[in-house]
Amino acid sequence: MRFLLIPVLLFYAGCQPRPSAPAPAPQLIVAAAASLTEVCPEIGQKFTDKTGIRVVFSYGATGDLAKQIENGAPFDVFAAADSEHVEQLDNKGLLTPGSRALYAQGRLVMWLPAHAPKADRIEQITSPDFERVAIAKPDVAPYGRATVESLESLKIWKQIHPKVVYGQSVSQTKQFAATGNAEVAFIPLALIKPGEGTYIEVDKALHRPIDQALGIMKSSSQQAAARQFVDFVLGSEGQEILAKKGYYSVVTR
Repeated sequence: MRFLLIPVLLFYAGCQPRPSAPAPAPQLIVAAAASLTEVCPEIGQKFTDKTGIRVVFSYGATGDLAKQIENGAPFDVFAAADSEHVEQLDNKGLLTPGSRALYAQGRLVMWLPAHAPKADRIEQITSPDFERVAIAKPDVAPYGRATVESLESLKIWKQIHPKVVYGQSVSQTKQFAATGNAEVAFIPLALIKPGEGTYIEVDKALHRPIDQALGIMKSSSQQAAARQFVDFVLGSEGQEILAKKGYYSVVTR
């Protein structure tokens, strides 16, 4: 009898429902402007600590990221360095309706690494001491566009233009100056770490406001998690991080 029961018990045990494995935590892929490389890691970590949702950031020039989105790149959220590209994607029906929002306003600076000639005014870069001036490509990087506008407002763009070396993004632009391939770089304040050379902030009256917007991709399968991330960035914790890193807040809610 004992031997007859063994197969029956084994069969019964095999038919029992097994405890299901816990569902994996959601993961978001955020297309982030290169100007956010010093900001997003802290935002992402605090958001994950609060929600359990992991965030992966893919950095690049705003214009390049927008093209990737139009070509079907699998992003969940787009955080741009301007508002125009996000608005264009929204008008093309690529954003979740109602998800587009301004999250910060950027601050443009002229950064001088430790090895650079001394300067206390932007106009001094017209001197022979400054042989190369790094700026981000204005057709894809909003900070590059703001740089050109500022130098035109100061009436020195024609003198500076022959010295310009273009970075594909503000991160590459900073790298040009950091490695000695340019004496000075025009980059976001948010990219400069404490004690890293000196900088002169560009008067924001010299260029159009660098309003930075974000939005949720309509194609994202993580709509609820993406909304949580956007709300975090626009909330007090996200805005505090952005302000600490060198952005003006534009969120009034």
